[in-house]
Amino acid sequence: MPRRSFPLQGRMRWLFLGLVLLLVLFLFAYLLECTPPADVSLVLPGLGGESYGKDYYRALLQEQEEHHLSRAASLKRQIAQLKQELQQMSEKLKDLQDWKEGLGVQGLAETKDQVPGDLLEFLHSQIDKAEVNTGARLPSEYALVPFESFNSGRVYQLEMGLTRHPEEKPVRKDRRDELVEVIEAALDVINNPDEEDGQEDDVPMQRQAYTESHFTEGLYRTERDKGTLYELFFAEEDSNNFRHVTLFRPFGPLMKVRSTSVETSGVVINIIVPLAGRTDAFSQFLHNFREVCIKHDREVHLTVVYFGQEGLREVKSYLEKMSREENFSNYTLIPVDEEFSRGRGLDIGARAWKKGDVLMFFCDVDIYFTRDYLNTCLLHTAPNSQERCWILERFWLWNDMSISLRLP
Repeated sequence: MPRRSFPLQGRMRWLFLGLVLLLVLFLFAYLLECTPPADVSLVLPGLGGESYGKDYYRALLQEQEEHHLSRAASLKRQIAQLKQELQQMSEKLKDLQDWKEGLGVQGLAETKDQVPGDLLEFLHSQIDKAEVNTGARLPSEYALVPFESFNSGRVYQLEMGLTRHPEEKPVRKDRRDELVEVIEAALDVINNPDEEDGQEDDVPMQRQAYTESHFTEGLYRTERDKGTLYELFFAEEDSNNFRHVTLFRPFGPLMKVRSTSVETSGVVINIIVPLAGRTDAFSQFLHNFREVCIKHDREVHLTVVYFGQEGLREVKSYLEKMSREENFSNYTLIPVDEEFSRGRGLDIGARAWKKGDVLMFFCDVDIYFTRDYLNTCLLHTAPNSQERCWILERFWLWNDMSISLRLP
């Protein structure tokens, strides 16, 4: 029985193979019969379609050659134009570099006649566009480019908002080198004044020699299409006055804009503090007031607007004690029998002043300020006008901020 099964299996294999071959033949025949005829229009010339002669191919090659020659000529003209513009820019850059090398730190005012007329006109036009002398109307506060404040070792940035600390430390090397160059240039402007600086009548032997130790603070901002504006302040010795130097870098060498003297002596600062209770905090405030204002500069006035009766006697005793110990009487206590309101207190304190021009410092009992901050308020305000609006400092106590302005 097993022997008969082997021949049967072999025959089945051959039968299956024959059926497969027959099916393949049927499929091949079907493909030959059902394939659509080729489109004669798609046949390439000379490859089964209509044949073209040599003239056709010669004309086709000539057309391609003319196209390439025209393209090459256009590119050559563009290259020549770019080379000409590059040469002109190189000459202007060379003039700028020669001027800067001859200028250095010693020549901001001495070699301005060496600058080409068209270049000098362009630089002055950049100064006019940068709102150095006059401001420009902006569509909204978002279009305003803020200033950044700096001193000898710190840069205070404003674009980071309230989420990060505004103080940059340490200062980047490139920025440090830039600010050092600006300070040195400003010192050269002050120590070598022009006639328009208002110091030509001073005797050279009696004129103060300014150094980096006299630098108090500076401001700068960069506008992408104009340049960088710098404003620096230097303290005068044995006085409360300052020298104000304005420089501008229109994406080139530093240019002097102006150098003026800022008179701050004789200006009274009226510190207005609204208060209700919190006598312990007020005691600490008076301690700082003594150290910063009374012992260093008595040209200050303290106005306390007190709401309510609870704690009023204690506050009054603190003020009288300070007056006796420091021989200081420039203070005013205004009791108000109302519910506490900071805005109402500041308004009452401002309207109570009747002694002429004054710099009003709206303060809070929790705020700790320094003499440098008061100087900053003096430097960036003007009587009867609001020339600038800058955030000078940030205070993180009780979410309060101090606002300084000068009223007539």
